[in-house]
Amino acid sequence: MTSTPGTTTPGTTTSGTTPTGTTTAPPSASPGGLATGFLDAAMALLARVREEEAGSIAAAGALLADTAASGGRLFAFGAGHSSLPAQDLVYRAGGLALMNLLAGPGLVGVDVRPATLGSALERVEGYATAVLDSSPLRAGDALVIISLSGRNALPVEMAQAARARGVRVIGVTSVAYAEGTTARNPSGTFLKDHCDVVLDNKIAVGDAELSVEGIGAPFAPASTVVTSAVLQAVMASAAGALLERGVEPPMLRSGNVDGGHAWNAEVFATYRDRIFYQH
Repeated sequence: MTSTPGTTTPGTTTSGTTPTGTTTAPPSASPGGLATGFLDAAMALLARVREEEAGSIAAAGALLADTAASGGRLFAFGAGHSSLPAQDLVYRAGGLALMNLLAGPGLVGVDVRPATLGSALERVEGYATAVLDSSPLRAGDALVIISLSGRNALPVEMAQAARARGVRVIGVTSVAYAEGTTARNPSGTFLKDHCDVVLDNKIAVGDAELSVEGIGAPFAPASTVVTSAVLQAVMASAAGALLERGVEPPMLRSGNVDGGHAWNAEVFATYRDRIFYQH
């Protein structure tokens, strides 16, 4: 049985589509077959993003470039596993030095105990405002908000409150959740409804690419892989857009190559008023 990428059928393994759009056979239930099936599904999702989100990626890159070129600051936010793609943008080799992580207690990864507390905090009304009140964000800045479902109070309020403060917002989410689930916040809206630019990572509701007989739940989530790739594409686009504006984008080099630390130290000194992870 075949199915579209990102869908699962109980008792079967899912099939996918290749980057050229041709349908592939479902993987076998062997360990190797399932590993290949996941990689095929992830590549198919990336191909969809490349084809369907190119305009939004360019728009997001232009928004970040405009903000940086005008002296604004850049931030990224995500809660739980959605914090992983946000962290991937901050202080990394080959990355844009101006990206800062916006975080709050209990929101970054699964470092809280019990881990379920992190999920509960995403539904707490008013927490987003408290995080923003304690942050350096100001009018003229840009904020990337990552939330797979986009349905909880935290990302929705974060986007609403940030825009009310004059911050431009890029949302990275799965539009499928807005179409296939109900909002879980007082406004009855989703993250996508409160952004200047929306990037759809194409992840299906449930975030599991494979299903096979003998394993009771669908498995093999691809949201982190795809969302991280989408955001690195945005960073590449932003670098190119800055260059077009006559601004050399401040990129970081690896500290594990000769001269990397010296290069980064110069970047930090030049942009110290916009780099908050150095403070």
